[in-house]
Amino acid sequence: MVRHTNVTRRSFLKASTGVALGAIGFPHIVSSATLGRSGAVAASERIAVGCVGTGPQGTYDMRNFLNQKDCRVMAICDLKAPVREATQNLVNDYYKNKDCATYTDYRELIARKDIDVVLIATCDHWHVLVALEAARAGKDIYVEKPMGLSLAEDQALRAACRQYGTRFQFGTQQRSERNFRFACELVKNKRIGELKTINVWSPGSTSGGPRNVAQPPQWIDYNMWLGPAPYHAYTPGRESNSWWWFISDYALGFIAGWGVHPLDIALWGLGDKIPCPLEIEGKGQWPDPNGVCDTAVNWNVTCKLDNGITMNFTGAPFPEEWKKRYGRTTDHGTAFEGTDGWVHVDRSGLNAHPKELLDIKWGPNDTQLYESSNHARNLLDCVRSRKDTICPIEVAVQADTLCQISDIAIRTEQKLRWDPAKEQFVNNDVANRRLVRAMRSPWRL
Repeated sequence: MVRHTNVTRRSFLKASTGVALGAIGFPHIVSSATLGRSGAVAASERIAVGCVGTGPQGTYDMRNFLNQKDCRVMAICDLKAPVREATQNLVNDYYKNKDCATYTDYRELIARKDIDVVLIATCDHWHVLVALEAARAGKDIYVEKPMGLSLAEDQALRAACRQYGTRFQFGTQQRSERNFRFACELVKNKRIGELKTINVWSPGSTSGGPRNVAQPPQWIDYNMWLGPAPYHAYTPGRESNSWWWFISDYALGFIAGWGVHPLDIALWGLGDKIPCPLEIEGKGQWPDPNGVCDTAVNWNVTCKLDNGITMNFTGAPFPEEWKKRYGRTTDHGTAFEGTDGWVHVDRSGLNAHPKELLDIKWGPNDTQLYESSNHARNLLDCVRSRKDTICPIEVAVQADTLCQISDIAIRTEQKLRWDPAKEQFVNNDVANRRLVRAMRSPWRL
C-alpha cells in the first residue's frame, strides 16, 4: 500500500510512543511531552492538520484541534474569500505567526505531503468527494455530519477507508459526552429491562429562500461551490447556511443534518449497527414551493425492526405525550423505553424512570462503552495508535443509512422493507434508485 511521506512521520510517532510505553516495563518514566500532552511537543512529532470548509461549524471544529498541543493547523481551504481570510487570521493569531496557508482548491491542500489529518466541514454535497481525495492520499480524516447525499457515496467512502487504512472520525460529537454514553450503557446493561421502543426527535427544516436569479458575489467561485450538484443559476444567499442546508441539491435537510445526532445515539444503544431487517414508513411536511428550500420541514417516520423494537423519528414539534412522559424535553433527544423503565438524553441533560437509574455505578461485570471526552483528541490519539475512533467509518455509514432510508420513506410514502445485510430495499426498484445520486461532470466517485 503506497503512502505519502507524512505517514513516515505518523509511523514514527506511533513507534516511538509504543517503545516508550513498553520500556523496561515502567510506563511511569514516559514524559507528558512524549505523549503530546504538554506544550513541549517537538515540531517533528506534531500531527499536521488541514481544514477544508471553515464556516461556523468548520471553525468550531478547527478550534477544537487548535486546543490540542500535539497537533498544528497548517492550512485552510474555503471557497469564500471573507471566510478564508478570517480563518487564516484566527489561526495566525492563535500561533502568533503568519504560517497558515490558504487554498481555494481542496486538492492542493490535500496534495501537501506534510498534512496528516484533513478536517472536512464543507457543504454536505462536498463531504464525500473531499474525504475520498484525502483517504486516497493517505490522510486520516474528520468528516462533519451528515456524510453523503446518497448511500452509494457512503459506501464508496467506506471502501476507500478500508483500502487505505484511514482513521476516520464522524462529526457526531455527542458520543464524546458522558450523558449520552451513560444512557446507552443503561440500555446495554438492561437496566430499563428489555428494550421495546426508541423515540428520536430533532429540529425540523426551514422553508423559503429567494428564487430571483442574481449574479454570484465576486468573493466566491460559484461553479466550484456547486461542484457535483446540478447546475442552477445563482439566487441570493444560496450558498449561505440560511438556505443550502434545506435545498436537496446540496443536503437532505435536517432529517439528516440534525437528525443524525439523536439517530446515532439510538444506534449506539442498539449496538452500533442496524441489527436486523426492518419495515419503515413515514410522511413528510413539505415547504412552500415558492421558495428555494425543498427538503421536508417536518416528518414522522416509524421503523419496526424484526427483533420487536420500534423506533419513532420525528422533527419538531414532537408529540405532546413525549413531553409529559419525559418531563424535560428540548428540540432534540433520544429516549429508550424498556419493560422496566426508560432513559432520555439530550444536550441539556439526562433523566430516567425510575430516577434511581441515574445513580448506578458500573462494576467489572457490566458492559461499558468506548469512552471519549473530546472528539478531536480521540481522533489524534487514534492517528498515533491506529485504533478505531469512537465513531469510525463503519458506524458512520450505519447512522447515515438511518437518515437516508428515512428520507426515502417520506418521499415515496410507501411501506418499505430494508435489508441491512444487502444495504438495499427489498423488491422496490423505485426506492432503490434513490440510493444512488448522479454527479455533475466532471465530478465522480
